[in-house]
Amino acid sequence: MTELDAIAALRGAAHPIVGTHDDYDPMLEDLAQARFVLLGEATHGTHEFYRERSRITRRLITRHGFVGVAAEADWPDASRVHRYVTGRGDDTDAVDALGDFERFPAWMWRNADMLDFVGWLREHHERQKGAASAGFFGLDLYSLHRSANAVLGYLAQVDPEAVPRARALYACLDQAGADPQKYGLGAVLGVTPSCEDAVVRILEELRARRPRLVGAGGPDAEEAFFYAEQNAKIARDAEAYYRGMFRRRVNTWNLRDTHMVETLSSLSAHLERTLGRPARLVVWAHNSHCGDARATQVSAQGEVNIGQLARERWGDQVRLVGFTTNTGTVTAASTWGGPAERKRVRPARADSWEALLHRVGRGRYWIDTRDPHVRPALEGERLARAIGVLYLPETERQSHYYGVRLAEQFDYVLHFDHTRAVEPLERTSQWEMGELPETFPSAL
Repeated sequence: MTELDAIAALRGAAHPIVGTHDDYDPMLEDLAQARFVLLGEATHGTHEFYRERSRITRRLITRHGFVGVAAEADWPDASRVHRYVTGRGDDTDAVDALGDFERFPAWMWRNADMLDFVGWLREHHERQKGAASAGFFGLDLYSLHRSANAVLGYLAQVDPEAVPRARALYACLDQAGADPQKYGLGAVLGVTPSCEDAVVRILEELRARRPRLVGAGGPDAEEAFFYAEQNAKIARDAEAYYRGMFRRRVNTWNLRDTHMVETLSSLSAHLERTLGRPARLVVWAHNSHCGDARATQVSAQGEVNIGQLARERWGDQVRLVGFTTNTGTVTAASTWGGPAERKRVRPARADSWEALLHRVGRGRYWIDTRDPHVRPALEGERLARAIGVLYLPETERQSHYYGVRLAEQFDYVLHFDHTRAVEPLERTSQWEMGELPETFPSAL
């Protein structure tokens, strides 16, 4: 198929996104049949991606019985949000509930669109009037020390006699201070002892105590134990992750995405036991996690991701949805740990999927990649852009593009030709200045 034919086919199959209630109706009919719906994003800082994920998720929750969002976020931080939206936390508003998202990049979750969504989740809970409501959960593993502290806090409440031993074992993690990367480097170099045995032992001992800790305590005791066990698993997996960062032949990407899929599985099983019915979840993560890695060039390097592992485990109970943009602005940093900036996104490369979707000329639309009229237009491999927490336009080809077979990577693709940066709750001076005219100051 020629490129002109491909553009014509995509144009004929494009479903416009105009902001009305029925924008996604045909897609939602299909998504509603799934157990897990993975909603991606081409950047970690685009307003339209957050807004449209929220719109789709709200419909899946209110109309189709989905029970919450599992996000590319740390478990303890998301747990505070979950307590707020289900009416069990101490926070009085959504801003406070998002307060534990302090680790870089804070804007990824502390932004205006998340504020709206968290507020909606709380309102949804209140409308349920005691019926099961929807929660917010984290899938990630970066919270090594916070998760260890959460386990100690749990034991202090339910089994104080176990605290001294657990604290002594976890103390191994503190030898390099609060920076887990320093711990990982020190453990690999032999400067500080490895804590692998310690974090595994705490998890095993916690699990062995489960019958006594849960006992006849009912759902509350069951949930408290589940959260503690999950934090103990995070401590175990994060310890391996940070050591793996400094070891050859250890794919930390795979460690992380495998952990996130295992968390998704455990969370779904726990919710099913609690609710007494299937627990269907929406996953929010980057395209690079949500799309099937087997359809990308990273597969040749042995990388897997959530999308691939979910399809392999749950088959047609999974739907993968990708998001793309051509140009606009994005919230991102220039260096790891750097301040949030509002950056201009360069127009997509001519040899990319984003450029092809731009040439369709429909502005904002979605396509079903499995549509037999669309499939031939999406055959073969092109570049796709992935902007994470950093955006480096000066090295964009090397830093942000990789080869993908789009029709195999996603079941649906949502394209927004021009997008704008997500709005951080804490605006930096770099972010405020980021959208000045390129001719500044002569344009004043």
